[in-house]
Amino acid sequence: MRRARTREGDNLIAAIIDTGVNVDSGRVEVVMAAIVEPDVATYQQYIDGEWAGAEDGRTYPVINPSTEEVMAVAPASTRADARRAVAAARRSFDAGEWRLKSQLQRTQIMFQIAEHLQEVSEDWGLLESQNAGAALRKTSVVDVPLAIEWFRSMAEQALGVPWYEPLPWIDSPYVSWNFVQREPVGVCAGIIPWNYPLIFAMWKIAPALAMGNSIVLKPAPQTPLSALAIARAIDETGLLPRGVLNVVTGDGVEAGIELVENPDVDKVAFTGSTATGRKILAAAASTIKKVTLELGGKSANIVCPDADLDIAVDGALFGTFFHQGQMCESGTRLFVHDDIYDTFVDRLVDGAASLRVGDAADFDTQVGPVISRAQYDMILSAIDRAKQEGATVACGGGRAPNVGDRGFFIQPTVLTGVSPDSHAGTEEIFGPVLAVQRWSDLGEVIQRANRTIYGLAGGVWSRDTRGAIEIAKQLRTGTVWINDWHLLNPLAPFGGYKQSGIGREHGREGLLAYTEVKHIHVDQGVPRSERYFWDVLLG
Repeated sequence: MRRARTREGDNLIAAIIDTGVNVDSGRVEVVMAAIVEPDVATYQQYIDGEWAGAEDGRTYPVINPSTEEVMAVAPASTRADARRAVAAARRSFDAGEWRLKSQLQRTQIMFQIAEHLQEVSEDWGLLESQNAGAALRKTSVVDVPLAIEWFRSMAEQALGVPWYEPLPWIDSPYVSWNFVQREPVGVCAGIIPWNYPLIFAMWKIAPALAMGNSIVLKPAPQTPLSALAIARAIDETGLLPRGVLNVVTGDGVEAGIELVENPDVDKVAFTGSTATGRKILAAAASTIKKVTLELGGKSANIVCPDADLDIAVDGALFGTFFHQGQMCESGTRLFVHDDIYDTFVDRLVDGAASLRVGDAADFDTQVGPVISRAQYDMILSAIDRAKQEGATVACGGGRAPNVGDRGFFIQPTVLTGVSPDSHAGTEEIFGPVLAVQRWSDLGEVIQRANRTIYGLAGGVWSRDTRGAIEIAKQLRTGTVWINDWHLLNPLAPFGGYKQSGIGREHGREGLLAYTEVKHIHVDQGVPRSERYFWDVLLG
């Protein structure tokens, strides 16, 4: 894709890159498609089984973070567009064409959809790489297969959901038959971030559909293309009733707020920053919606003195620099025991310095760009602040060399001497920056690991499995890896303690979050004379 032709277009795009994206709100200024070359693809949003632009015709450019070129143009959805999508989802849910199917029928249909997704996904790895700046070797080998497998797994797991559960026989104050009935929650809004647009789209779509709901998905404004590709593929099958799946694009100020505040939305599932999560929780309170929040993290990675250094060093690199550190559960707080600290850090620095930074679409690239100019500037600012607060840059610390002057490339950065209470030691930077600290006392390092507002993930590296499990039990966090990192699976719940979120995704817990629970009481023919509770009023 080529950049905008005119100087005016260049200036407008630069303004968007520099100031248009707010990390918390997801706000993006819009620009008319006329400023870009005619060969740049123009996308449409998917509402009620049809493809359409924004109601007022506004669009915005989608930027390739490796090249800073405009790779596509997407609709800047308005609140009216989001309302239309919600109305379609509401109509489809109330009509019951999907909701009233048996669980076996829904699962079988989703399996058929998964087969089609597999057939048409050949180009999705490149699309994800160009749109999200994710290394092609990751998107093609990990993201695309995993996303489709997640869709299939959610459908399969739904077969085991206990839609009906009898309660123990009740004979006091008199005999009755009682059971719990689960039902789809209704219209769901899924709001996802820019770091894993394909996988996170599946994380929201799959459980909602599996449990009989309708959904409106809003991808991040920076990365709408994967969600639209999924919608197109599902639409091609003709297997979902109209309105069950909808995708709107644009910023959080228009479409996003509408989804959170609209009274016809029954549940909001959001993945993103803790700051935005607070705003969504407050806005959803006006209509008392069900809310699932998977938010930020500053995960503690504890290396014990008996750790296998070959595994632990590479694991620390993988836990931090995979996808440029743009993962909410990255192990960005590394605690290394005094006995092995110097050797470990030397090997860590050598490993970080050897990582290949470059265009995400090059299969040889190991570390691609960060998502945007705003994120690039924020990360470099955080590194400067860490130095001012006493940290030492042991590796990296600035723009990556040998990548030209375009693209948002930052060197993998290792900070040593990081104070536990400093910005780098406590706040999520969301970039390729690793903060290393020493430890010697186990009780004290566990306290330091837990001294944070976050609690999304953590890790322990040790040859003593039993001892590592005891450490894991004391970490106040939703996931703990022992001698590994980043490995999530669709059977296991994922979510955070404290300000890392509310609720869980995946597994049985994640599926049940897309249901309502109803208690049904059935009288067993008890005569009026035995219903003495009634006599409190009528006797």
